[in-house]
Amino acid sequence: LASRPLSDVLRPGYLLVYTAGSLLVLGGGLLWSWKARGRTLTESAYLAMGMSCANSGFVGYPLMLLLFGPLGGVILALNFIIENLIKLPLLIALADAGAHEGPRQTVLRVIRQTLARLARNPIIIGIVLGCAVAISGWQLPAVLSRAVTLFSGAAGGLALFIIGGSLSGLQLKGMRSQVAQVAIGKLLLHPAAIWAVIVLFGQLGWPVPVGELKVAAVLSAAMPMLGVYAVLAQRHGHEEFSSAALLVTTGLSFFSISAILWLMRHSAGWLA
Repeated sequence: LASRPLSDVLRPGYLLVYTAGSLLVLGGGLLWSWKARGRTLTESAYLAMGMSCANSGFVGYPLMLLLFGPLGGVILALNFIIENLIKLPLLIALADAGAHEGPRQTVLRVIRQTLARLARNPIIIGIVLGCAVAISGWQLPAVLSRAVTLFSGAAGGLALFIIGGSLSGLQLKGMRSQVAQVAIGKLLLHPAAIWAVIVLFGQLGWPVPVGELKVAAVLSAAMPMLGVYAVLAQRHGHEEFSSAALLVTTGLSFFSISAILWLMRHSAGWLA
């Protein structure tokens, strides 16, 4: 975030559509798991995270570069803003709130405790600092920039270690419903929700992305979940189902992304 000028992310149509569609899937997945399936709020938050938070960097960015050239960097910045400023803080707060459930408390007290935990969360601190640097226009010193690049490059490898360790000897028995919910939500419901929001907002005359950005919004939602999904879920002991869901969803995404590209290519106006 700190390396992107603010002008790159001021695309209101894209931001509005991608945020609305993602929150629709996030909220639906959370409520279905928590209320309909009777799971804990923490587990439901991580299920919703898997359904609504895409791997915009390691998977999405190379594909966007291949399809859209230099626009791929803008798409990456837009997705990062929505993921890091809206979805991840919200889901982390919900997971923390569920982990600290106790005797019934006032709404104000719950909000105050949640905000206090968020203020101490290193992920949220990094997001806020990165956005502050992007807004200020300040350029990171070369030494610090190289350090950030090294750490970001190591994130994928770290995630693979966590996933590999979690999958070792893992039995899918008892986790099939969680894995299926995440895979269906991420690969089918998320892109479908973005497409539906584009159509609906267009009919209402609200800002929507056009041209390549419209295609990019649907494709971005069709990516598998973020690569550090299992790392984040490990914090509350949910690394097993999240690792299994990540493995299955990433493998199936080849077919779902190919199908969406084919449908768009044969749908009048979508690639125009």
